[in-house]
Amino acid sequence: MKLKRFFLRYYPPGIILEYEKGGYLRTKSIDLLDLTSETNPDELLAVIRQSEPLITESRADQVKQLILRLQQKQGQQDHHRFCFFKELKAHILPLTNVAFDKSGSRFITGSYDRTCRVWDTATGTELHTLEGHRNVVYAIAFNNPYGDKIATGSFDKTCKLWCAETAKCFHTFRGHMAEIVCLAFDPQSTLVATGSMDATAKLWDVETGEEVATLTGHTAEVLSLCFNTVGNQLVTGSFDHTVVIWDVASGRRVHTLIGHMGEISNVQFNWDCSLIVTGSMDKTCKLWEAVSGKCVATLVGHKEEVLDVCFDLRGQLIATASADGTARVFSAITHQCLVTLEGHNGEISKVGPRTVVMLLLIWLIEYLASKQDVLKVGVHEKCHL
Repeated sequence: MKLKRFFLRYYPPGIILEYEKGGYLRTKSIDLLDLTSETNPDELLAVIRQSEPLITESRADQVKQLILRLQQKQGQQDHHRFCFFKELKAHILPLTNVAFDKSGSRFITGSYDRTCRVWDTATGTELHTLEGHRNVVYAIAFNNPYGDKIATGSFDKTCKLWCAETAKCFHTFRGHMAEIVCLAFDPQSTLVATGSMDATAKLWDVETGEEVATLTGHTAEVLSLCFNTVGNQLVTGSFDHTVVIWDVASGRRVHTLIGHMGEISNVQFNWDCSLIVTGSMDKTCKLWEAVSGKCVATLVGHKEEVLDVCFDLRGQLIATASADGTARVFSAITHQCLVTLEGHNGEISKVGPRTVVMLLLIWLIEYLASKQDVLKVGVHEKCHL
């Protein structure tokens, strides 16, 4: 193996190694999820070198500089002013979903009008209209991080694969017996997973358009699914109150996670694939070990159904959204509720991984400001919250 070059990943922090093996270029990642500004870079470098033979003595100083750059990035105070930007008359009927590509330069919208539309984020210009479904377009996704393909799932029981640049339809995946309500690309963009009201999930080959596997075992609708970051496992959540971990290569059920007393609203792996978080209509979230399927914690506090849940990009925080009109941030390590975010008058249906730390930071600033009037004036003037 011969190391060719490094790539820096800021969120979550890590270093990507590009190396040559057997005449082919390959990549592997060194995840630095616990990196902080207080981390000793020399000690961390020593740990990395012990476990990664590609980091030789001649490359050590280069890796140390990358660690310092990651720490510098973490120390930057990015204070953004959020204000109304643009209103788009996107569809003639209500929207069902919105999704961005990795860069945030484009986004897509699904609608009851049976179309999906592609938009330029900066200008609000409509780039493409994806037409062909015969019923509501409910589930949509870019194949991030690539962003060159779009998948759309519909109440017409089909999923379509599109070219994001030309709006050409590559494939129509047929086989579900009821509405498709969730979908996801695997990290390598070789598979699309779809979940349906027919109580099954299916895996589809992106290149050929063929069905790879049907994942059966749930006894009610499959409303949520997620690949892990390696792409070798898929987790599905169902209205039957259970969560199932599947082996992608074989389509075999690895674990059934039983414990919730209500329908599952969302499921998600953390970044290093060690944990799974689930949200449920039983007003709780649960944290599970991905390897053993063991429940390690139940996160309580919401007074109504938990409608969405997600990890932050490091997998150290968990955000929840609830029908009780509040969001909460929990520690994935101590399982304690760190903050309850109040202010909405109605239910909160979505939370995103990039907002978790920001929500906690804003709450902390507000809390400190309430204790010290001087800080309140200074911070709010600088942060434009």
